[in-house]
Amino acid sequence: MATDWLGSIVSINCGESLGVYQGRVSAVDQVSQTISLTRPFHNGVKCLVPEVTFRAGDITELKILEIPGPGDSRQCGDLQQTETGIPGVGCQVGPSQNGTGKMLKKPISSSAPQNIPRRTDVKNQDIIISPQQQCSKSYMDRHMESLTQSKGFRRRHNSWSSSSRHPNQVTPKKSGLKNGQMKSKDDECFGDDIDEIPDTDFDFEGNLALFDKAAVFEEIETYERRSGTRSRGTPNEKPARYRHDENILESEPIVYRRIVVPQNANKEFCTDSGLVVPSVSYELHKKLLSVAEKHGLTLERRLEMTGVCASQMALSLLGGPNRLNPKNVHQRPTVALLCGPHVKGAQGISCGRHLSNHDVHVILFLPNFVKMLESITNELNLFSKTQGQQVSSVKDLPDTPVDLVINCLDCHENAFLRDQPWYKAVVDWANQNRAPVLSIDPPISEMELGIDAKWSLALGLPLPLGERAGRVYLCDIGIPQRVFQEVGINYHSPFGCKFVIPLHST
Repeated sequence: MATDWLGSIVSINCGESLGVYQGRVSAVDQVSQTISLTRPFHNGVKCLVPEVTFRAGDITELKILEIPGPGDSRQCGDLQQTETGIPGVGCQVGPSQNGTGKMLKKPISSSAPQNIPRRTDVKNQDIIISPQQQCSKSYMDRHMESLTQSKGFRRRHNSWSSSSRHPNQVTPKKSGLKNGQMKSKDDECFGDDIDEIPDTDFDFEGNLALFDKAAVFEEIETYERRSGTRSRGTPNEKPARYRHDENILESEPIVYRRIVVPQNANKEFCTDSGLVVPSVSYELHKKLLSVAEKHGLTLERRLEMTGVCASQMALSLLGGPNRLNPKNVHQRPTVALLCGPHVKGAQGISCGRHLSNHDVHVILFLPNFVKMLESITNELNLFSKTQGQQVSSVKDLPDTPVDLVINCLDCHENAFLRDQPWYKAVVDWANQNRAPVLSIDPPISEMELGIDAKWSLALGLPLPLGERAGRVYLCDIGIPQRVFQEVGINYHSPFGCKFVIPLHST
C-alpha cells in the first residue's frame, strides 16, 4: 500500500529545529518507518544532496501538494465517494499508538483506483491529510505558493512540476476570463528563465553615491526663498532652545534696565537673568540707609537682616547640606570672624551668631576697647549665649588653616584703624592662613584693602568695588521701594525668589 504514494509531491514539517522540506516521494519503508524525498527543498532552498530520508518520529506534519495522475503506477490510494457525492481520495496521516508517525491509507467505498475528475465537473476535491484539516486542490496550489515565496524556487518549481507530470495525467482545464487572467499572471511570475537571475549583489553604496544630497537641499532652499515658505526638517533650521526657567511665550518685550540711579554709575553689574544693577556712590548709599532708618528700618533690623543673609551665604560656601548634616558631626567647619569696633563689625558679630546656631565652630576676633558702640555691645551679649569663642589677641587665633575667614575689619569712616598694631597683626594672620575670605560690606575701591577677598557681599545696592573685592554678591536687607524713590532711585527688585544673588561685571 505504501508504494501507492510514490511520485507524490509532499511537504514535511519537522518542527522548528529541522524546518520544512518539500520534494517527491521516492521510497516509503513501513518496517523502518522512514520516507525518502528526491530533489528536496529545505525552507524554499534547493538542497545540495539529491535525496533525504526522514524518520516517522521527526515528522510533525505531512501535506500532500501533488499526487500522480491517472494511469501512473504511483497512485495515491483509493478514491472515496463522500456523503455529498463529491469524489475524493481518502488519505490520512497520524501518530501511531507508540507515538511515532505512521502513514495510513483508509479506503472508504471502493478499492479500484479511479480517474481524478476534471475541475469543470466539480469545484473541490478534498484530500484528508489529518483528522483536523481537509485540503482541496485549489488550497494546495495556494499553499504551495505561500511556501515558495522566493523567486528562484518558484521558477524551479514551475519547470519541475511541468517536467514531472505524467503524460496520461488529466490536467484540469481553466475556463472563463478569470482563469485566463490567472494564467497570464502565472506566466508573468513563473515564466522567467532561471539563467536570467543575476549572480552579483546589488551595489547599494554605488547607487547611493549617485544621489547628490547637497544639490537637492540647495534646490529646496532656493524654492523656499522664492516662495517665502519654510519646510520642516531642513538642515539649516535650528529650533529655539529655552532654559528650564525661561518662559516660551513673551507677552511684552523684556526690560533689563529696571534700576536707574540719579547720577551716572561708575560701574555696572548684571544678574544671572541679565538685569542691570548699577553701582551707587558711598554718599548715596549712606543717604538711602538713613532714609530707611527714618521710616522704621532701624539699625537693629538692618543688622539682623545682614547677619541672616551673610550667614546663608557663608553656609553655602562651607558646603551646604553636603557638609552640614548629622553624619558629619566629626567634621564641623571652623570660621574665623574678624571684626572691628564699628557698625561693620556689629554686622559680622550678627553673622557669627547665626553661624554658631547652625553648628559651625565660630572664633570671633574683636580688639579690646574701653568704650564700645551700643550695637556692638548688644550683639556681643547675644553672641555670648552661643557656643562661639571670642578672642581679643592674634595669638589666640588658630595656627592651622580654617574653612572660611569673614572680614569685617574695614569701614568707610574710621580709616585711622589701619595704622593700629592689632589691625596689621590680624591682616598678616589672615594672609598667612590661606583660607578663602568673605568680606561683608567692604569699602569702595579708592581705599586700600589689607586682605584680598574671594567674595564680597554688598547691601541693597553695590558700591563701585575694585578687583581686590573678588566676586560680588548682593543681599536684600528689606528696604522698601518707595524709600528708593525718595532718594531719587527708580528701583525694581532684581532678587526674584532669593535674598542673595551673584553679580557679574559688565
